[in-house]
Amino acid sequence: MANVALFEPLTLRSLTVRNRIWVAPMCQYAITKKDGVPEDWHLVHLGSMASGGAGLVVAEATAVNAAGRISDADTGIWNDEQAAAWQRITTFIHARGAHAGIQLAHAGRKASVWPEWGHDRNGSMLPEDGGWQTVSASPVPFIGLEPPIALDADGIAQLVGDFAAAARRAVDAGFDVVEIHAAHGYLLHQFLSPLSNLRDDEYGGDLAGRARLLLEVTTAIRAEIGDTMPLLVRFSATDYAPGGWDEQQTAIVASWARAAGADFFDISSGGNVAGVRIPIGPGYQVPFARFVKEQANVGVSAVGLITTPAQAEEIVASGSADAVMLGREMMRDPHFALRAAHELGALIDYWPSPYLRSRWPN
Repeated sequence: MANVALFEPLTLRSLTVRNRIWVAPMCQYAITKKDGVPEDWHLVHLGSMASGGAGLVVAEATAVNAAGRISDADTGIWNDEQAAAWQRITTFIHARGAHAGIQLAHAGRKASVWPEWGHDRNGSMLPEDGGWQTVSASPVPFIGLEPPIALDADGIAQLVGDFAAAARRAVDAGFDVVEIHAAHGYLLHQFLSPLSNLRDDEYGGDLAGRARLLLEVTTAIRAEIGDTMPLLVRFSATDYAPGGWDEQQTAIVASWARAAGADFFDISSGGNVAGVRIPIGPGYQVPFARFVKEQANVGVSAVGLITTPAQAEEIVASGSADAVMLGREMMRDPHFALRAAHELGALIDYWPSPYLRSRWPN
């Protein structure tokens, strides 16, 4: 077998993932009944990537309460009906030898928007159309969306409880990994960034104040999932805006989150400030992952325009990241991991039997 870093197992707490090719959480906006219950689309979407050889398949940003949905077409895990539907999906992922993760999320001021497709509307969905009042760290709107209201102390306490309850349901639904979504301008990122958090109480001000909510959520989730289950945090490493959230703050808070019970960090960027210049190109976010890995001494995954097996292998083999998260490329090719094994000469033992004739060597 060729010495291929991508196909080395990775152990987090009691879980050993079969390779370093992981499926990034990708919002599908595909809930037709508007009830947050995942449907056949989600089974086939996520199951195809497990069949395609991915090591960890992370389900999309899944709301911890109804008001936390980006749109009314998003998945949720705030009730038992949703959890039962997710269990059907995790059972299939496990049958294909992969592990299942779920990204727990609250969209904050970016909630209650029209889904990306299926209509001719955009921006905020107003209450008369089925939308709802949004919340955030401060009453500062995201450009083009309706203003949120600032969460008060009771609202923050309820939110922490909702994340914890969602984590418990995730365990009951058969997920192997929980990821906290603190990226892309959603609620926890809104608290982290000084551009969206203008509070003057204990949840604002300096870095410790702005990170307080994330750390409380991390601690609460760790208490619910126990000591053996891995807990990930997704960060946007920078707002790409002067005076905003940046990679140095990310590394510091990652180290605090690790002390609070997190194990691994999924590093992305952007999403909290509109109109910024993002230098998009192949692997453009990999340097952020490497920075956080080295500065905080934590395990990380890299994401963002990783499209070829050779590129993914170089990222892991060089030590820039411990795993790669693939999104768009997985949608184009759910069997990316099998293709990577073929192209890189990795002999793996989890090809689906009906596909064995395409295994390398023939």
